Amino acid sequence: MAESTLRGRFVWHELLTSDPKAAASFYSRTLGWKVEPWDKDPAYTLFRTDQGLVGGAMTLPAEAKAAGAKPHWLSYIGTPDLKATVDAATRLGAKVLKAISPIPTIGRFAVLADPQGAVFAAFTPESGPPPAKDSSHNGDFAWHELVTSDQVAALKFYKELFGWEKTDAMEMPNLGTYQLFGLGGISMGGIYNKTADMPFPPHWLPYATVTDSSAVTGLVSKLGGKVMTGPMEVPGGGMIAILEDPQGVMFATHSIAPATARA
Repeated sequence: MAESTLRGRFVWHELLTSDPKAAASFYSRTLGWKVEPWDKDPAYTLFRTDQGLVGGAMTLPAEAKAAGAKPHWLSYIGTPDLKATVDAATRLGAKVLKAISPIPTIGRFAVLADPQGAVFAAFTPESGPPPAKDSSHNGDFAWHELVTSDQVAALKFYKELFGWEKTDAMEMPNLGTYQLFGLGGISMGGIYNKTADMPFPPHWLPYATVTDSSAVTGLVSKLGGKVMTGPMEVPGGGMIAILEDPQGVMFATHSIAPATARA
């Protein structure tokens, strides 16, 4: 398996929710995703853009709910050797929330909580790495943000697991240092320390590319979701918004160009 095209890439996004049908309708209307059942399990919903599959949705498993998990987006990160990754993660202080498990004909995965508590999945596909996609394509998750309690330790952890490197950094008002990370000099996301007034634990937040974040926030409010932050301009141009769907799941949007209202 080609490690250079798999290791450290975000390869899948899974919505674990209390109401997959309602969630599918919400994301279809706000992000423009096409919705279809998985042919191997109709209880699993697939989300598709014009460029291909972007993720899936399922009911939050009872065992996860019993352990205190709430509905959330789970990001899958590729690795050519799942067992070695899980072993390294536990050695570095991570917890295994779901042991290595097969997805027939697809691959194997494990769910982990990093040493600061942010949850992610490590994944090894059965037939090789999925093709890379244009991250600027409308509807795709193009940015991944880690809100943590110790950004230095967190980046060190993920660097050892997935080879991530520092790319750029910037100082953000009220947040301190926003550290970008990536592979091969290309940024894939950012890490920052959560502040005392943030009521949520460390977590991964995926950003979907949209045409206009302002328009999406209006739809989110109309459809029963919440606007947590924004829309606001970010360094380098573009607008972001941090949102919550009607089932209480946080996600974010990024419009590449400034909203048309600013033109």
